[in-house]
Amino acid sequence: MISRYKYKDLVWVDVLSPTPEEVRVLMDEFNIHPLVAEELLTPTLRSKVDLYDDFIYLILHFPTISHKHDGGRDQEIDFIIGDKFIITSHYDFVDQLHEFSKAFEVNSILEKSNIGDHAGFILFYILKDLYKMLDGELEHISHDFNEIQAKIFGGNERDMVNSISHLNRDLLNFKQILRPHKEVLESFEIAGTKFFGEDFSYYLHTVVGEFYKISSILDGHRETVLDLRDTNDSLLTTKTNDIMKTLTVTAFIILPLTFIGQVFGMSVSSIPLASNPNAFWIILATMGVVGVCLFSYFKFFKKWM
Repeated sequence: MISRYKYKDLVWVDVLSPTPEEVRVLMDEFNIHPLVAEELLTPTLRSKVDLYDDFIYLILHFPTISHKHDGGRDQEIDFIIGDKFIITSHYDFVDQLHEFSKAFEVNSILEKSNIGDHAGFILFYILKDLYKMLDGELEHISHDFNEIQAKIFGGNERDMVNSISHLNRDLLNFKQILRPHKEVLESFEIAGTKFFGEDFSYYLHTVVGEFYKISSILDGHRETVLDLRDTNDSLLTTKTNDIMKTLTVTAFIILPLTFIGQVFGMSVSSIPLASNPNAFWIILATMGVVGVCLFSYFKFFKKWM
């Protein structure tokens, strides 16, 4: 599906899941190289940037966590940037592109802002919005941190093991998808400066700065997850040690009582208290006194309970 937007003499064409017929139309209208046209038809595994005579071809993958479409963990967007046109192609619905298109239409109708004199400025604003989207994804994780922390110190350490593991997995995927942006954006900064001129280098450098901002937040979140995991593991270990200590003390208390019961349960004629009619109650009282003494020793003297 092709959506077309126009601002003065600038054209933005947004393509969702392009068909061969739609790609041929774009080839004829914007003189797109056949190799680029072919790549538009299928998703690409890696991000990259290529400089052609009439345009720059840029591919970026953006991770998603809180809002996933069609079960994907990343969203690929292909950019073809010419002097007066820009084409964006993607294979599932991208929320931020949709929001940007509405703002772009309003500005086109009302001419409220000066977007710029070439299509590179449109790309600049799109990329800023996309990195803002990533900032929102990471902000979503910040709320998860607060919830997990509250549950950890609320006595739900065991339940939080899976939650922390899933959050760590999401951040690892996020980092893996975002890692190629550094090299690609730095190469794009060089290609964009050659294509649009030195005056545009500031905007290209700003885009690289947006990436570093997201990368810094991501590293901070990774450290927070590791700290939460260490804290949760420590509390689990402490709770497990307390349980083992209680079981050990219980075993130490029961062991002498069992021994007393076994001794007086032997079938021999010379056993003490064998002829005493109150032998059962005497033995039971003895076991009770021994049990209370052992319990008091572990609780008040050793403070193990």
